[in-house]
Amino acid sequence: MRRTSDNPGLYRRILLGISPVLMVLLLCAAARSAEVSLKNSVFDVGHLKPIDSVLKVGPGDTAPDFELKSIANTTIRLSSFRNDKNVVISFVPAAWTPVCSDQWPGYAITRKFFDDADAVLLGISVDSAATLYAWTRHMGNIWFDVLSDFWPHGAVADAYGLLRSDGQAERALVFIDKRGIIQDIYVSDINDRPPLEYIVEQLKQMQ
Repeated sequence: MRRTSDNPGLYRRILLGISPVLMVLLLCAAARSAEVSLKNSVFDVGHLKPIDSVLKVGPGDTAPDFELKSIANTTIRLSSFRNDKNVVISFVPAAWTPVCSDQWPGYAITRKFFDDADAVLLGISVDSAATLYAWTRHMGNIWFDVLSDFWPHGAVADAYGLLRSDGQAERALVFIDKRGIIQDIYVSDINDRPPLEYIVEQLKQMQ
């Protein structure tokens, strides 16, 4: 018996026979399924101490340089953007946790503002690259480089004064201009997402 996959012409006719409305419904169902899968996979950490670190740098300081592996298996060095791009670093505490799993996908709606400000967004977590890869694949809508600060554990977060006593990073945003100078640092309550409006306002100031 011949299978559909053995007959490309038949397979093509079946696809063409699916109405656009049905196709949209199938895609929506797949998206909802992926969303449910992610929600069922996140770990509820409960309520955490809002802030548990002391900043080591501030506005006007040169941003501590770093070199980290991305989940695309490339190496990203902060100083490589100097004299070329503004940079926003989004530190998050941990993969597979509720607030973090909502935060990064939400940046999809701010992408235009990053483009207008000639800025790149770098996401950093102390998780391993393998963990971050699996997590971001579940989330979708991650258009920026995601970097692993796993080893030496939390070294980059610590250089900025954003490493918590439990080994996680703070939920923080660092705005760095093209000269490599920190323009602003926003350390959020770890239990809450930083407001998108704040990001947009800082990006406008960097234009």
